[in-house]
Amino acid sequence: MYELNESSFDPITFVLTGIPGMEECHVWISVPFCLMYLTAVFSNSVLLFVISTDRSLHEPMHLFLAMLAVSDLMLSTTTVPKMLAIFWFSAREISFDACITQMFFTHFSFIVESSVLLAMAFDRYVAVCDPLRYSVLTPSVIGKIAVAAVLRGFCIMFPPIFLLKRLPYCGHNVMPHTYCEHMGIARLACADIRANVWYGLTTALLSSGLDVVLIAASYALILRAVFRLPTPEARLKTLSTCGSHLCVILMFYVPAFFSFLTHRFGHHIPSHVHILLANLYVVVPPMLNPIVYGVRTRQIRERVLRLLCPTAEWPCPGCWGRC
Repeated sequence: MYELNESSFDPITFVLTGIPGMEECHVWISVPFCLMYLTAVFSNSVLLFVISTDRSLHEPMHLFLAMLAVSDLMLSTTTVPKMLAIFWFSAREISFDACITQMFFTHFSFIVESSVLLAMAFDRYVAVCDPLRYSVLTPSVIGKIAVAAVLRGFCIMFPPIFLLKRLPYCGHNVMPHTYCEHMGIARLACADIRANVWYGLTTALLSSGLDVVLIAASYALILRAVFRLPTPEARLKTLSTCGSHLCVILMFYVPAFFSFLTHRFGHHIPSHVHILLANLYVVVPPMLNPIVYGVRTRQIRERVLRLLCPTAEWPCPGCWGRC
């Protein structure tokens, strides 16, 4: 199972165990995960189709939403199919290179999505606090933001590939997880992994951690501007434009940081709780994000309803019965 080279035993395969202690429940656990994954793929695909085909939706927030849908699809598709293969077919083996690839795209999509959420917070800040400059956010500017988000994710996640490949594993290849992630792989090494630990912690704080701080600062300025509005109706209307984004932020960051912190500091938390939470994190936000925006954003809601019920006249509150 292992191939000898000059300095160490390099593993040909890793073994993903699934959720430790819950092996007998794997089939039952797979059912909601499969349904959530199918919902995420369908809803994000519909959202992308609607935004790409309707030119009236080529506005900054909708284009950011399309970017969010792409990163959600990447995050869930990178992890959930392998998870289901473990649950259904006991396909626990994964090659070292495939594990590194899965690790790269899992963390890469997380960083890209965090960057998109920061850009959406900036969009809301400009719309509320400096609306005269909102026209600066043209599609070409948003395209440059998308490229910057991709380059940022690539530059952060490219070094860990070499940090992991340099380590000797000495026959340790069993990973108690359903997908590969940076520290999970590093902990199988029989060498000093302090470089991996510090790189992971530093990049997490300087990427997603910094994004959270900037998002919080943006919303602090937004709230200050909102409370200066003269009437309660104006305040409520302005806050409602940010409601969808706030829901998505909470769904994305709260479980992500809880998983990150428990992975490094919460050694008293049972491993199956941590792994189950990590699995929920890669499928629940991708499933809920398009639903939240579809329900709360009138333009998207009407386009989706028109797509599902083309014979009805929209907007029309009584049209559900005509579909």
